[in-house]
Amino acid sequence: MCIGGCSKEQQWLQDDELTLKSSCDTLSFDTVFTTVGTVTRHLTVMNPYSQTVNIAEIRLENGNASRFRINVDGDTGTIVRNVLIEPGDSIFIFVQANINPNNESEPFLIEDAVAIDVTGHGNKVRNRIILEAYGRNAVYHLPDQIIHDSYGNAYPYSIINCRSWNHFLPHVIMGYAVVDEDSLLCLQAGEKLYFGTDAVLWVYDGGTLRTEGTQGDPVLFTSMRHDGHYDQLPGQWGYIWLSAGCRNNIISHTVIENATVGILADTVVGNSPTLTIDNTVVRNHSLAGIVGQGTWIEGDNLLVHNCGTAALALQYGGRYRFNSSTFANYWAYSTRKGPAVVINNYYTHSGTIYPRPIVQANFTNCIIAGSLANAELLLDQFPTAAFNTSFTHCLLATTADTLQRHSVIAIGNIYGKDPMFTDHEKADYHISADSPAAAAGTADGMRTATDLDGTLWHSPPAIGAYEIKNN
Repeated sequence: MCIGGCSKEQQWLQDDELTLKSSCDTLSFDTVFTTVGTVTRHLTVMNPYSQTVNIAEIRLENGNASRFRINVDGDTGTIVRNVLIEPGDSIFIFVQANINPNNESEPFLIEDAVAIDVTGHGNKVRNRIILEAYGRNAVYHLPDQIIHDSYGNAYPYSIINCRSWNHFLPHVIMGYAVVDEDSLLCLQAGEKLYFGTDAVLWVYDGGTLRTEGTQGDPVLFTSMRHDGHYDQLPGQWGYIWLSAGCRNNIISHTVIENATVGILADTVVGNSPTLTIDNTVVRNHSLAGIVGQGTWIEGDNLLVHNCGTAALALQYGGRYRFNSSTFANYWAYSTRKGPAVVINNYYTHSGTIYPRPIVQANFTNCIIAGSLANAELLLDQFPTAAFNTSFTHCLLATTADTLQRHSVIAIGNIYGKDPMFTDHEKADYHISADSPAAAAGTADGMRTATDLDGTLWHSPPAIGAYEIKNN
């Protein structure tokens, strides 16, 4: 219809029979932590008609009681009035959810709807978009202190009270959350820790971290955001830092994902490993999966994949053993030049090289693979320091000559062959009976009876973190 006195260009439709087109009929949010709010999501509403449409009201049906807020062309709140859409054009409606805490331990559903009313009378609303978000109560670790290093860098942190740790709610880490001296943080099966931007779980001098996940209910370290492409986006938080002086850390049946570095382990204290890790997936990290710096790590049944540089970096010497593990790097977010696995025995400071011996770096029944053909293993050796490294019954994306040049012990390895993963683009690193890794391992020195899935190893076992699939 035409309002009296307007020109043809100012004509608009205002009819309760109008149906506008929207980009979705339901706008769903990923789990929203109470008090933290959520990222803003949006939807589009399009005018399919040949005349301008005047929307009298765009409102949230629950009004001021709604846990959602809308923004249309800068107007915010629960209701926006008199919005014009030109013929064939569209508008964005931005929606944000903010959810109050309650007593629920499990996720709870919050619902509302955006009503698009072209008459302003509230009757015959033909355009309605459902809003839904799952709220989740959590324990928040927010920085309340600041420490400065010798370079003047500030580290906002909080101290975790490990004795009163709540095992029934997820935990949200902001800044540096510290497992302090003489403290043990023990995480039980199914526990989840969510990290904000650059957040770090810092296991300090004398502290200890243990995760006790199970096959069907692993412990999870992950990012706060999981909506859309954020679900598997690397670099959303910092890392798990096993710093100098921490001891006897055990990570078992755990998933660590979407950080800058999955695990950063420093130095050795005492006569036991700094980190013992088994049946764990470390994935989607913008820099590296596991970094050891002059430390002692023992690992079994590990899958480490999709990292911006190395899946595994063993730097500045140390002592390491890995059995029945897959280190696969098919990073696709940018150009990757570094190999999947790096081992070196020195560090450089102010132009001076300091040798640091590799006391041991033994790999048995491991796959090292990726998109760089036969360049996925870098042995970065300084001649005056020990480099005691061995590969036994491994499938390696390198050449036998590379190992020979560094006097590496090599027994029963397979070089340069495609491991024939089920689908590395979908992060499926199982193998079939046709894989060269099938039945190519050795039972000597194996520490586990089952693979990463809990499947019994065959005799002889497969190479890598998974036994072959039964067809």
